[in-house]
Amino acid sequence: MIALVSIMAIAAAVDTTQIQQPQDTIEITLEQALQIALSENIAVKVADKEIERAQYAKKGSYAALFPKVDGSASFQRTIEKQVMYMDFDMSSIMGGASGGSGGSGGSGGSGSGSGSGSGSSSSASSSSKKGIEVGRWNSFSAGFSASMPLINFQVWESLKLSGNEVELAVEKARSSRLDMVTQVKQAYYQVLFAKEAAKVYKEVYDNALANCEKIKMRHDAQKASDLELARALTTLANAIPNMYDSENAVSLALWQLKAVMGVDLDLQIDTKGELHDYSEEMTVLYGENELNLDNNSAMRQLELQAAQLASSVKASKYANLPSLALGFTYQYSAMANDFDFSNYNWTPYSFVGLTLSIPIFAGGQRYHSIKAAQVQAEELDIQKLETERRLRISIRQSLNTMETAMRSFDAADAALEASRKSYDITLASYEIGGSTLTDLNDAQLALTQAQLTAGQSIFNYLTAKAALEGTLGNDFLEEENQTK
Repeated sequence: MIALVSIMAIAAAVDTTQIQQPQDTIEITLEQALQIALSENIAVKVADKEIERAQYAKKGSYAALFPKVDGSASFQRTIEKQVMYMDFDMSSIMGGASGGSGGSGGSGGSGSGSGSGSGSSSSASSSSKKGIEVGRWNSFSAGFSASMPLINFQVWESLKLSGNEVELAVEKARSSRLDMVTQVKQAYYQVLFAKEAAKVYKEVYDNALANCEKIKMRHDAQKASDLELARALTTLANAIPNMYDSENAVSLALWQLKAVMGVDLDLQIDTKGELHDYSEEMTVLYGENELNLDNNSAMRQLELQAAQLASSVKASKYANLPSLALGFTYQYSAMANDFDFSNYNWTPYSFVGLTLSIPIFAGGQRYHSIKAAQVQAEELDIQKLETERRLRISIRQSLNTMETAMRSFDAADAALEASRKSYDITLASYEIGGSTLTDLNDAQLALTQAQLTAGQSIFNYLTAKAALEGTLGNDFLEEENQTK
C-alpha cells in the first residue's frame, strides 16, 4: 500500500510538471533558424571580419605602386671637430698680411733672402702639423624624400598574391556558413527527434497510468489480484524515468540549437512542426552528376592555395630580375655655433635620380626559397588527393545511411501500423478479460519500439542528408559571386 501511494504521488507530480510550460515560447521553422544563425553565429561573424581584413591587406599591397614620401629632421652637436691637414704653409691662408711684411723686409740682400727662405720652410712645417678645425658646433637639417618603383616584377606579382588571399578569405567564410548550416540543420532535427521520443514516452506513461488506475479500481472491488496490481505499478514506475530522460533530452537539444544559432540560452524558443513532417523528403535521391566536388569548400580552398603557391614561386623567381626605382630628395641645412635661429643661413640641397638594382648573389637564398615553394606545392597536391578521397568516402557514407534509413522507415512504418492495431485489439481484449496485463505490456512495448524506430529512421536520413549537402557545398554560391 505504501508503494502504491508513493507511485501515485509521483504520477501526480509528473502531471503537475507537464502543466507548467512557459507561455512566451517562440516557435521557429528551420528556415527561420538558419536566418537567425546567419546573422548571429560567432563563426560567421569572425569569417566576415577575416574577409574585411583581407580586403584591407589587398588595398595596402597596392601602396607599393605609389610614391613613398618621408619627411626627416635632424640636429647634431659636434663634440670634437674634424681637423684638416695640408702639405703647404697654411699661415699664408690664415694670415696673408704677415707674409707680405716679411717679403718686404727681405729685399736688402741675398743673405737676408736666404734667411727668409729658411724661416718660411720652418713655418710651413709647423702649420702643417697643427692643422685646421673644420665645421661648426651645431648642425641642423630638415627635408623630405620620395621614391617609387618604375619596374619591379616582384611587386607586381605580390599584388596577385593579395588578390588570392581575399578570394581564400571569402571561401573560408563560405565554408563557415556551410558548416553552420549543417550544424543548425542537425541540431534542429535533433530537437524534433527528442520531442518525438518524449511524445512516445509520454504516451507510454499515459497508457500505464490509465491502466494502473483501472486495475486499482478493480483491485479495490476485489476483481483484480495483487500480482496484477503490482505489475501495473511496476509498469508505471518504469515509464516515469524514461519520460523524465526524454524531456531532459529535449532541453539539451534546444540548448544545442541555441548555441549553434548564436542566441541567448535563456531565450524561449521551440521548433515548429513534427519530425514526421519531413518523412516526405525521404524519397529524394541524388544522381551521379550531382555528386561532384566542384563546389566543395575544402577542395576550392586547396585550389586557391595552389594558385597562391604558384604566384609565390613566380614572385621568388622575379626576385632575380633587375628593378628600377625613381628617387627625389629635397633638404635644407644650416651650421652655427649658437642657437640664434633668426640669423642662420639655411642652404637648400636637392636631387632626382634613378636607381637600378641588379641582384647578383645572395648566398643562395632566392634559389632555396623557390625550391621550398615548389616542395610546398607538391605537398598541396598530395593533400588535395587525400582530401578528395576522404570526401568521396564521406559522400558514400551519407548515401548509404540515407538508403538504409529509407528502408528502415518503410519497415518501421508498416510495423507501426500493425503494432498500433495490435495494441488497440489487446487493450479491448484486456478490458473484457480476454488478455492479460502481460499481453498488454508486450503490445505497448512493440508499439513503442516501432514509433522510436520510425523516428530514428527519419532522423538518420535528415542528418545524413544535411551532412551530404554540406559536403557537396551547393549553398551560398550566388552570395559568393556577389561578394567577389
